[in-house]
Amino acid sequence: MGVKFRRQHPVEGYIVDFYCLEARLVVELDGGGHVEESQARYDAERTLALERAGIRVLRFWNPDVLQNVGGVLEMILAALKPPSP
Repeated sequence: MGVKFRRQHPVEGYIVDFYCLEARLVVELDGGGHVEESQARYDAERTLALERAGIRVLRFWNPDVLQNVGGVLEMILAALKPPSP
């Protein structure tokens, strides 16, 4: 689709895993540490802050990426498509 993602990029005061500037889309890959209550709460606050700034956030668990990369890529591609009128 001709879009570029920046890895470990600063966005709205946070360092995100992947950011597509053109689509204002963040992709986060979460490992097991994100299950812990404090981290999950921080992740939710961070996602909300990014969304309030007009940035869409997609989160994927590491095992999903490793075991279903095709499905993850389909979700990312769907998020990159412009909305229907």
